[in-house]
Amino acid sequence: MTSRPLVSFVFLGLVACSPGSAESAPNSPQAGDTGRRETAVFAGGCFWSVEANFERIPGVVAAVSGFAGGSTANPSYEQVVRGGTGHVEAVQVTFDPGRISYRQLVDRFWLTIDPTDPDGQFCDQGPSYATAVFASRTQKSVAEASRRAAASRLGQARFVTPVRDAARFWPAEAYHQDFARRNPARYGGYSQFCGRTARLRAVWGEAAASSDHG
Repeated sequence: MTSRPLVSFVFLGLVACSPGSAESAPNSPQAGDTGRRETAVFAGGCFWSVEANFERIPGVVAAVSGFAGGSTANPSYEQVVRGGTGHVEAVQVTFDPGRISYRQLVDRFWLTIDPTDPDGQFCDQGPSYATAVFASRTQKSVAEASRRAAASRLGQARFVTPVRDAARFWPAEAYHQDFARRNPARYGGYSQFCGRTARLRAVWGEAAASSDHG
């Protein structure tokens, strides 16, 4: 079973000392911004890819790569991929609900992952790359309805990505933030190596959403 440390540390090594904030830079001000803000947390394997997908959606204000679902406080990337923390890579999305709804974000999320893979995503395999939607009490019924609709397209038995209770979100190190945006060629090489686009199209057909670029 492979994991990202085996296939993409070459990309990480090139940017590990890159300056940056642990907070993702917010998207540029958008026309029609209502000033309202809500958050959502998604785990979709490599957080570089999840972040890249959400940052391009109108109505999304910011996306931050990090970790959720485990018991270790403020974990490092190395701790999470080594195992034992219980965390998965995740992205906290801040959005304007006056421009895009939580349901629309969850619907979009399914199309960016392979929800039939119980062991990770694409070339990133292992517990820290498991997929999930972390939903608050007010979000849970919406997320579950979205999941049922998406699962009906693939088959309920095959669809393994769960809706989990909301959990504390911990931002990852600065060099992980906006990785695809700051390092398009390096991210593009990683993404193509992992075969993301081909697999997403095999699962979702033309509806698939991909963050491959660079």
